[in-house]
Amino acid sequence: MTAAKRDADTDGTDDMLLLFTDTLIEDRDLYRFMIESAAFIYDLPKPVDLIDKCDSIPDVGDVPIDHRREYLLDLAGEAMKRIPALHWIQDGRDPWKVFYDRKWIGNSRVAQCSEELKQKLSRNWVKARYKPHEALIYVGIDWTESHRVPAIERGWSPYRVIAPMTEQPYLYKTDMLNDLKRYGIKVPRLYDMGFSHNNCGGFCVRGGQGHFINLLKNNRDLYLYHEAKELEMQAYLGRTDVTILTRTVRGVEHTLTLRELRGEWDSGLGLQIDLLDIGGCGCYV
Repeated sequence: MTAAKRDADTDGTDDMLLLFTDTLIEDRDLYRFMIESAAFIYDLPKPVDLIDKCDSIPDVGDVPIDHRREYLLDLAGEAMKRIPALHWIQDGRDPWKVFYDRKWIGNSRVAQCSEELKQKLSRNWVKARYKPHEALIYVGIDWTESHRVPAIERGWSPYRVIAPMTEQPYLYKTDMLNDLKRYGIKVPRLYDMGFSHNNCGGFCVRGGQGHFINLLKNNRDLYLYHEAKELEMQAYLGRTDVTILTRTVRGVEHTLTLRELRGEWDSGLGLQIDLLDIGGCGCYV
């Protein structure tokens, strides 16, 4: 949001489009934040009715993913009518369906969900509409993530990529969150829960042990949903040596299922869990 605001303040919004690629498992408050922020960027009235509809988005795991997808499709259609410069697209799959199709469970090294639901989807959307000299690609990474810029530039080549938040004035994430309060926009609730990013509802295969323990503490039901999905994938692949997480003991890497991690935490073995292993989002890298 801050990157879009900085661009809008510099160059206006007449030729600016916002593109959102939906993984279908985002936290319902992310959808609220996106709609509210987009309306703010384009100086439109706050769409209170659409924001209220975000409260009724079914929780992941409470209904079949197809039901959630249909609700989100309807909400996306209404949001794009109200905010014409917002483009809300989806592949139609969630990360677990991608893992099923690619016959592998995503992890910090191979995140097929990022590739399919973010990178390919956004690039194909842009290529279908604009030639390289007709579009500039703005990304929201900040100056602490400048090391990611070369990979993003390679991925989008020959389109030109701009990362306005890697430039002066440099802002910390706390500065950006405080700006939201000044704009009258509520901070996404995942930040208040201690998550380092507001993606995939607190689930991220690039996350580490500490990230998943935070999910377990804040949303046990959602953790259990993803725990079950990981076990389903192992059964589908016929392999128990494929997991999201790993742990290195005396120089040897071992697999670590979400069920094993939860068992350790629930048994009071937190001292052997690396709570500082947060990992990080890198969906466009």
